[in-house]
Amino acid sequence: MEENRNIWLDGVMGVVVGDALGCPVQFKSRKEVARYPITGMRGYGTFHLPEGSWTDDSSLTLATLESLRRIRGVDLDDVMENFMKWLYDGEFTPYDESFDIGRGTMQAINRYRKNRNARKCGGDDESNNGNGSLMRILPVCIYCSRMLQGESITERDAIEMVHGVGGLTHAHIRANIACGLYFFMTHEILTGTGSLQDRLQAGLTHGFAFYEEYLADKENLHYYDRLLDLNSFAEASADQIKSSGYVVSTLEAAVWSLITTDSFEQALLKAVNLGEDTDTVGAVAGGLAGLYYGYEAIPEDWLKVIKRRNWMEEMCVWTV
Repeated sequence: MEENRNIWLDGVMGVVVGDALGCPVQFKSRKEVARYPITGMRGYGTFHLPEGSWTDDSSLTLATLESLRRIRGVDLDDVMENFMKWLYDGEFTPYDESFDIGRGTMQAINRYRKNRNARKCGGDDESNNGNGSLMRILPVCIYCSRMLQGESITERDAIEMVHGVGGLTHAHIRANIACGLYFFMTHEILTGTGSLQDRLQAGLTHGFAFYEEYLADKENLHYYDRLLDLNSFAEASADQIKSSGYVVSTLEAAVWSLITTDSFEQALLKAVNLGEDTDTVGAVAGGLAGLYYGYEAIPEDWLKVIKRRNWMEEMCVWTV
């Protein structure tokens, strides 16, 4: 990774752009999207918003980033305070109003509002395996990668932080594992060599090995077995890729979009044209694509319409 690159800008803007690309066709079936495929930024659609509008994925990513940057570390209560500001006051949004709020996220924030216990607010049953933690975890992954590179923390410390922030809303171990595997892929993109697929594979291989040791019960790890061999997974047809809000499907769809394309633009268009939970699949793919290809690879035509672009880019000016 080049010394002069701003990895916060690369990754966070990748998330935002992926989210904004998918926003107008969110919840539409793959068949519906295929009738009028996404080829660039588009306005209106699902939420009837102008082009360049972004949803809860970006809002909660930015809320997490703001806390990390101000505290210069992970403070679960502070992150939840920011999530409350988003939900109730419209902070970290394009139009000063929160929208597109997931059920698990809403329930967790309301629990926190009542008990002010960040470690007890995220749901941990089977129904809490939506993608609402994965969609916003990138800033924590970047932060932990930097701390790990500086030998300030151990790998186990990093995963505990990633699980802690992910578990604020989705505390089931399967959702935590998705966030953890995303961390290992992030770390490998930032520190490894080779193609994007090479780095993703190295990250996943390391992540699976870590969880084999970390977990007493491996059952939930095996939900991700299709990601063990990316050469094989890259051969899957689009019909074999689901793009729903289920966390396993979202992670698979994002990785598949990345390993079957050769540019930021191609990866993001492939991700959002899968239909269904388009904003989140786009955001999850966009974070990793941004880190690998860089901010300069994001089409300027896409960036120039992003709402509150200057504000969020200023937030990415951070040296940690």
